[in-house]
Amino acid sequence: MIQQQHDIFTREDVELLISSFYNKVRHDERLAPHFANVDWAHHTPVITDFWCLILLGEQSYKGNPLSKHLHLELKNDDFERWLSLFKMTIDEHFHGGKATEAKERADAIASVFRFKMSIFR
Repeated sequence: MIQQQHDIFTREDVELLISSFYNKVRHDERLAPHFANVDWAHHTPVITDFWCLILLGEQSYKGNPLSKHLHLELKNDDFERWLSLFKMTIDEHFHGGKATEAKERADAIASVFRFKMSIFR
C-alpha cells in the first residue's frame, strides 16, 4: 500500500524523519564508522529537538551542534553522503514547503559545518 505524502507539520513528522534518516546512517558503509560510538537513545531526541527548532520554531533545542561534530574526521564526500541520505529520507516520507525547506536548511548547515570544521582542524 502506498502511503500518501504530506508536508512536515508536527514533531511526530520530525521524529519520523530523524529516526528513518539515522537508521540509514547506521547502516551506511561510508557514514556508519563515524557514528559507531553514538548513544542513539540520547542523540536522536536531541537532533529531533534541533530540527523542530529549525522547521517548526519549537524552542526545545539547547546546544551547539557544530561543537558536537568537530572531533569527527568528516570529508567532503561524507557531507555529500549525509546530504544525499537526508534528502532521500525527506523525499520518501514528505512533500511540500517544509520538506523543501528542510533540504535547503540541510545544505546550508552542511556548508557552514564544512567551512568551520576546516578552520578548526
